[in-house]
Amino acid sequence: MKQLKLLTTCLLLITMQQLTAQQTDLFTVKKDGSGFSLTEKGASHLASLPLKCILQEYPNKTNHTSNNDSDHVLKPHQLHPAFYGCFDWHSCVHGHWMLVRLLKQFPHLAEADKIRNTINQTITQENILQEVRYFDMPLTNGWERTYGWAWLLKLDEELMNWNDADAKRWHAYLQPLTHKVIDMWMAFLPKQTYANRTGIHPNTAFGLVFALDYARAAKNTAFEQSIINASLSLFKKDKNVPAAWEPNGSDFLSPALEVADLMRRVLPRKDFLPWLNQYITLSALKHLTVLPVVSDRADYQIVHLDGLCFSRSWCMNGIAKVLPSTDARKKLLQQSAVKHLSSALPNIVNGGYGGEHWLASFAVYALMN
Repeated sequence: MKQLKLLTTCLLLITMQQLTAQQTDLFTVKKDGSGFSLTEKGASHLASLPLKCILQEYPNKTNHTSNNDSDHVLKPHQLHPAFYGCFDWHSCVHGHWMLVRLLKQFPHLAEADKIRNTINQTITQENILQEVRYFDMPLTNGWERTYGWAWLLKLDEELMNWNDADAKRWHAYLQPLTHKVIDMWMAFLPKQTYANRTGIHPNTAFGLVFALDYARAAKNTAFEQSIINASLSLFKKDKNVPAAWEPNGSDFLSPALEVADLMRRVLPRKDFLPWLNQYITLSALKHLTVLPVVSDRADYQIVHLDGLCFSRSWCMNGIAKVLPSTDARKKLLQQSAVKHLSSALPNIVNGGYGGEHWLASFAVYALMN
């Protein structure tokens, strides 16, 4: 058994060294495999992608439900003056989050001035108030629920404690929309009898992860407790998750891993491990370490699978952090996290606009969390 563990560790280190050598100009892997570090060159490369599309209005997928002639004819920038670019609202929001995150970590980034100038055009007081008014229209209380809501809170969380003049102004402007999202979420949580276990936008666990992170950072204890209550109600009794059914053809989230990534935040560590043991078998976990096949990156749905690599990576890395060093799943997840990240990163710019308008955000979250 000791020889097997030693062999596994050696193979892990060799694999990480090989993968790091391939991507050393974009990111590095910690020696123990517990995480990644984005290089400034990598940050600059990734920042260029949302900078190209945040102010690009078309093509555009609004998902708007018309109430009458007057709102049916509105253009994307009229419906959403802050977040109309990058093909759809949620991608534009997490493009903003990504630029803020990179600017915080790399203040002397070559793109710093362009980032500030771009966000100064989108996050203004009037633009955000119009975004709030959109949610006051009929038939919009479920719009972007909960994926877009989650990324909006992630953006606000990133701005919250940044001692920067621009950031403080953006954060202040964002508050009416943040409060609107929280109010909608608080109204929705008691009504959510069943979880959404899809691998795309409505996934319940993914949204609750970001909401919980925000609630704790903002010290919003009422929101935090509502999220915890909902998480326990929806997921605590889960057993033998059918991970072998994954992935679906357009998944960018792993339904199985997203739940585990949520429950590691909700449950004390002593309770999480027994829950995880009942939740997913080792064979099911190993199935999720197999890289997805992305057959056509020009297809806007199939290219989602590149995003799946990134989200699997951040879930695996996060779950591994709370596992004991003696748990064989820890190394398995760490190794797979590196493999998924390294596999997907070179493909961000290989799929045309279908991938470029959003994948960089997923890459940055995987690299920096």
